[in-house]
Amino acid sequence: MVSQSTDHERSARDADTSSPVFDRPKRSLIGQIQHLLHNNPTLVPVLILLASVVVFAIATDGRLITGLAIKITLEQVSIVGILACAQTLVILTAGIDLSIGAVMVLSYVAMGHLAVTYGLPAPVALLGGFGVGMGLGAVSGLLVTRVKLPPFIVTLGMWQIVLATVYLYTGSQSIRSQAIDTTAPLLKLFGERVSIGGWDLTILGAPVIYAVVLMVAIFAVFSYIMRLTAWGRHVYAVGDDKEAADLAGVRSDKVIFSVYVVAGFIAAFAAWAAIGRVGSISPSSFAEANLDSIAAVVIGGTSLFGGRGTILGSLFGALTVGTFATGLKLAGADPQWVLFASGCLIILAVALDQWIRRISA
Repeated sequence: MVSQSTDHERSARDADTSSPVFDRPKRSLIGQIQHLLHNNPTLVPVLILLASVVVFAIATDGRLITGLAIKITLEQVSIVGILACAQTLVILTAGIDLSIGAVMVLSYVAMGHLAVTYGLPAPVALLGGFGVGMGLGAVSGLLVTRVKLPPFIVTLGMWQIVLATVYLYTGSQSIRSQAIDTTAPLLKLFGERVSIGGWDLTILGAPVIYAVVLMVAIFAVFSYIMRLTAWGRHVYAVGDDKEAADLAGVRSDKVIFSVYVVAGFIAAFAAWAAIGRVGSISPSSFAEANLDSIAAVVIGGTSLFGGRGTILGSLFGALTVGTFATGLKLAGADPQWVLFASGCLIILAVALDQWIRRISA
């Protein structure tokens, strides 16, 4: 009986060890693509950018990829790209900044009037402009974190207040290029060509200006910050789940406040670059900068729900926006088609993000 019982137990153990293991079902091709895009969010804007370049290169008989077209695209993207970097930080916290373009405009108005109208040294005028940008960011941050107002409402109100301030202060009058050249040429630094050892840096024969270099440098710095610093990890954590971040010891409100201040700081850099690129200071310039920066961030793969996305993706998103604008103009399309295309891209990007988010990592 003992032998029979032992044999029975051994058979049961063998049966247990030979029982089937239930693995995860194999993904379909669509599921594999969905999983790949979920794990590599930067891949989406890269593919969209490449597709845009191919389509418009064919539509314009190759004119899109000439040196002059690339120069125009990069110069247009340089301002939107810098603003998109600032917008990315805010959206990663599950917020949004509808005032970032207006903050840039008031910052460069402050820089110009401090230098030209009031005769302050250019470095002091620049510091004043940076102070304006960071101060406006701090006001938005306080309203979001202390008063607990929704970021959409706060920045929508700030957008209107700041633009009204710009028009009331300037009387809708511009500062001309000649006045800047005479009193504060440093303000136009980022509009100058990049020269190395007496040789101009060019792309397919077209010169590159310092604003483009500034944009690349800002993206490189903040890409490093977001990936490899505690502050960057806290921004992602707050955007992913604010309550969980609080329980983990992250001071969420402090992080969100700092994000708005940093966004204002970046917007001031965009203001300085804008003076150089345009050559003058007009309060009516860059009216669509807010929407363009949001479009670049969304196309770049950053989720509007926060906690997911990359700084580098927003760079590719900004390049896509610039490619569409240049490509449509070269193709002879009406300027309104640029707005139409941007709107379609935003809707497509959000729909794609929702589709990717459905997968379980």
